Amino acid sequence: MITPPAGKMGTISLQLVDRTQEQAALDSLLEAVRLGLSGKLVIRGEPGIGKTALLDHAIATARDFRVVRTVGIESEMQLGFAGLHQLVVPFLPQLELLPAPQQNALGSAFGLISGPAPERFQVGLATLTLLAKAAGDKPLLCVIDDAQWLDVESAEILAFVARRLYADRVAMLFGMREGTGREAAFAGIPELRVPGLDSKDAQLLLGSVMAGPVGDELSRRLINETAGNPLAILELGPTINQSGPGAGPLLEEPPPVGSRLQQHFLARVHALPIKTQTFLQLASVDSSTDPVVLWHAAKLLGLDRGAAAAAESERLIVVGPRVSFRHPLIRSAIYHGTPPGERRTMHAALADAIDPKVDPDRHAEHRALAAVQPDEEIARELLRAAERGKERGAYAAWARYAYKAAELTPDRGTRAVRLVDASEALLSAGRADQARAALSQALPALDDPLHRAIAKWIDGTIRLSLSEGSDTTRILIDAATDLSPLDVGRARDALLGALIAAVLVETMPTVFEEIARLAKVIPLADESSPSIDDLLLDGSASLIAGDHVVGAPLLRRAFQGLVRSAPNPQTTLRAFTLAAIYAYVLMDVAAIDSLTDAWIKVSRQRGALSGLQIALAFRSGAELYAGRLNEGEALIKQALDLSHAMGNPGFLGAIWWEGTLLAWRGNEAVARAWVTAQLALGAGRIGTRGMNLARFSLIPLELGLGRYQAALDIAVAARKADPTFNGARMLPYLVEAAVRVGNRGTAEAAVVELGELAAASGAPLAIGFLARSRALLANDANAESLYKEAIAHLTTPGTGTELARSYLLYGEWLRRQGRRRDARDQLRTAYEMFASMGMAAFAERARVELLATGERARRRTVETQSQLSPQESQIARLAAHGVRNQEIASQLFISDRTVEYHLAKVFRKVGVTSRTQLAHIAEFAGAGLH
Repeated sequence: MITPPAGKMGTISLQLVDRTQEQAALDSLLEAVRLGLSGKLVIRGEPGIGKTALLDHAIATARDFRVVRTVGIESEMQLGFAGLHQLVVPFLPQLELLPAPQQNALGSAFGLISGPAPERFQVGLATLTLLAKAAGDKPLLCVIDDAQWLDVESAEILAFVARRLYADRVAMLFGMREGTGREAAFAGIPELRVPGLDSKDAQLLLGSVMAGPVGDELSRRLINETAGNPLAILELGPTINQSGPGAGPLLEEPPPVGSRLQQHFLARVHALPIKTQTFLQLASVDSSTDPVVLWHAAKLLGLDRGAAAAAESERLIVVGPRVSFRHPLIRSAIYHGTPPGERRTMHAALADAIDPKVDPDRHAEHRALAAVQPDEEIARELLRAAERGKERGAYAAWARYAYKAAELTPDRGTRAVRLVDASEALLSAGRADQARAALSQALPALDDPLHRAIAKWIDGTIRLSLSEGSDTTRILIDAATDLSPLDVGRARDALLGALIAAVLVETMPTVFEEIARLAKVIPLADESSPSIDDLLLDGSASLIAGDHVVGAPLLRRAFQGLVRSAPNPQTTLRAFTLAAIYAYVLMDVAAIDSLTDAWIKVSRQRGALSGLQIALAFRSGAELYAGRLNEGEALIKQALDLSHAMGNPGFLGAIWWEGTLLAWRGNEAVARAWVTAQLALGAGRIGTRGMNLARFSLIPLELGLGRYQAALDIAVAARKADPTFNGARMLPYLVEAAVRVGNRGTAEAAVVELGELAAASGAPLAIGFLARSRALLANDANAESLYKEAIAHLTTPGTGTELARSYLLYGEWLRRQGRRRDARDQLRTAYEMFASMGMAAFAERARVELLATGERARRRTVETQSQLSPQESQIARLAAHGVRNQEIASQLFISDRTVEYHLAKVFRKVGVTSRTQLAHIAEFAGAGLH
């Protein structure tokens, strides 16, 4: 890969062997950044393959860039935000230039200020903004080597930042070792996989480090056994036994290259003086960025600065203001090659060298790693570190310290309780499997019924996070039953979790009924002041039991509470989700609007992307009901874009509304191809519910095409799979389809149920649906008044699609009555509405009906999405409403510079030169701000 370096890291002249394609990729990326764009790349390969050399090449060719570099350190993986702090510390003086929420998030994450735990992606947005500002004067290159050793928080945030870069003059390069299990954190970022050198280039590299000629057979065997690994060739080449062509294998059953290199480096270390070996062991264990700590610890071990000299001469380390290893593999080899007892000695020395008032977390970490037996004092210190991690939003650190504290707890019963607490922390950190293991360890020693019930509750929550099916609902119901005489608050919380689990896995109706019965039995902790969760649980229970009159007001109080209080969207994510689902069940467009408005606003303010993506999906449904299909499409794409930014492929809400959008648009080929693609993902990827949502979302398409039996089949299947939620929303479509195929009994039963729901809801959409459904079943004497009633109720904001469909159904009825002139007015209105909203199948159906009345209906071009990309459309809408670039950037989780870049493209595409002119374009001026 490179000719043998001569000198210290950073001062050598790199001469890469081969790697022309890799160099070209890096050069092209940097050139794009020079031109005002951004670039990101994960350079992936086995240890020693040349990732670091390629990163060095990028740095060497980026002389006109500002360069920052950080290296992931294995022993630092549990220190939340440690890697991120290393990278951005040069830019922290500019922190005050950031918007206040971003300042607070980053300051809290780094422990610079006290306050509530920041949302992970608000920290990400702050980092993005900080880096973009740092690139204001000259391009910025961020190099992160050994990214597989970054702490969880830093890895997630830096990957998020990389995915959101677009036109910021920032390049981010990650070097990542293969096979470490950390690949998923960087999913969605372009990759460059680095292979071994081919035979010719490997021979060239080998020759550059040999004192004399090497036999062909011997060099061939070395190259084959190292698989062309450059570092292995450089390090092992000079050591090979040149005993002639008849020599046996260089090693019997050669181990992997990484293992061989570690053995090689350890052999070099073991040849050094004892004090030098001790110093290297200490340096491999040290994770601080403060060289004073390292040298203080060295002094405690009886080492002076001369202990490093031999290692520096052997080019194992570089000694400067800080001590660094020449290659990450050297550090790893020494760290893992140090006997456990000696490693504990190093940790003890470092703990003694660290001031616990200055760096309490590292002090606690080293004390714990130095311990040889349970120690209550250390356990309590770790619990304090865990609490600090939780407060900073460093959930991986919270989990790590909480679990280690439990391990070091001497008392068996106390240890079990702490393991339960640790399992909750591990679950919050996204480590569900480890949370389950901690819970299993705790159970045998949990004698207290309360803690055993809490453990069952956590077990159910773990299963819910892993989407493990119907067992989850049963476990949470049992937990609620066990908790009810011991802790009412937790019992009701477990029951609400069971309800969410039942919704997600489409549980049988009997399970919903059991949840409803339990909710009636477990009393409120404070009946005079029910919480939002209490209102949701009791309202749900009443609706499930068929008592809509009692349930609907309780749910409306919950809606109002969520809107008024603007709570943390992460801690109340399930409340917002359940509330939005019930707002759709009640067909209450005003409640959907207010809930999603509040949810989106607070999620954006706090940087809560997990909640924001779901809120945007729910909001998209409101836009579809309103007939603003382009706006709904933009919201769906924005939600999926955020999902991608977080490294997730998608989520259930997006599946339903994306399918519904395609169904309303009426392009049959596109809609059915989309469903086929979703089903191809399988239950393992999107679950049985996801597959059903994809199928069920096509019901508007079948109605638009006049395929009423297919529509009825969908409605019946949806009600069977999920009678409480999607089943309720299917009622008006079921009535329409059943009437058209002559199944009057099914339609009449559905109208009765819809009547109870509409009476309790009182929402215009629900009442309009009911009137229209009754009109479909009514005799000729009563139908017209019911159609007019439906239209009157649906002539309210937010019900455009169903208003247009009511005009269509009324017009069709009038034509069948022989009232062609009256029918034309209704059908013409329906046609114009459908065409303007982009509902092609319904527009064509209305056009055909118009022709049947004798009117020559001109085929209009159905409105479709504009030439702008979804992000450009969103920026255009916000700019047209006077939102400043910085606010737009915060809302969309991009940088100010990227907003400027997209806005310039918008101006060019739509032919304007200012925001004032943009505000006069109807497509943007009249659109919502979501």
